[in-house]
Amino acid sequence: MQYPLVLHIPHASTEIPPDLRDTFLLSEQELQVEINRITDHATDLIFQQAFPAAPAAVFPISRLVVDPERFCDDSKEPMNSVGMGVIYTRGTLRQKLREAPSPLARQRLLDQFYHPHHRKLEEIVDQALEEHDRCLIIDGHSFPSTALPYELNAEAARPDFCLGTDDFHTAEKLVGMVESEFQRLGYSTVRNEPFSGTIVPLKHCRKDQRVQSLMIEINRKLYVKEDNSVDRASLQKVVFALDSVREKLAENDFFAF
Repeated sequence: MQYPLVLHIPHASTEIPPDLRDTFLLSEQELQVEINRITDHATDLIFQQAFPAAPAAVFPISRLVVDPERFCDDSKEPMNSVGMGVIYTRGTLRQKLREAPSPLARQRLLDQFYHPHHRKLEEIVDQALEEHDRCLIIDGHSFPSTALPYELNAEAARPDFCLGTDDFHTAEKLVGMVESEFQRLGYSTVRNEPFSGTIVPLKHCRKDQRVQSLMIEINRKLYVKEDNSVDRASLQKVVFALDSVREKLAENDFFAF
């Protein structure tokens, strides 16, 4: 591992496994529209181009099937209140998406998709700690320019970049440096709006400050067209901005917290 940085990309995929298609109540057209609304389009390409040496945990299927950034215990997951816990039963418009799976079906989904993803993330974080005694997780996302009905904080700011932090795992020096570089490039930033927090493997969560984490959410207006297609020229501008952030962190020894 060239340097102790790890990418987490949970919401880039649009894939619905064929054997699970019939569990969704939507028509083909409705399902495609829902996938377009909920997907963090091209975030796998963007973040891996900007941080090419970093190992990545990229979730391979759509979050409509299982959402790896939710707590698997629904009693701990705030989004379960709108039917969007670890396994969604409601969509972005709060419409019915599918019936709640049986306990057995739910466990199968978690065992097939959720737990392997988290094991991979934990493994690459552990490798970084073993090799460098420190690790920075970049939690890569995007968000729509206008709030969707499922959002719990619909009145929140919608900057060019939302920076999600954790009071234990995100050092002020880290987030301040990233804010300053985005703003130097002419972009607006807000912390924890419209979405908040950042992922840390449960093994290390609130236990080990050698594991630092920062969520970077890109406003889709910067690179996604009205028809949800990706504007490649605009995408490269976003990659350039993130690459500048990476260079700034490297120049300033971003692990000297």
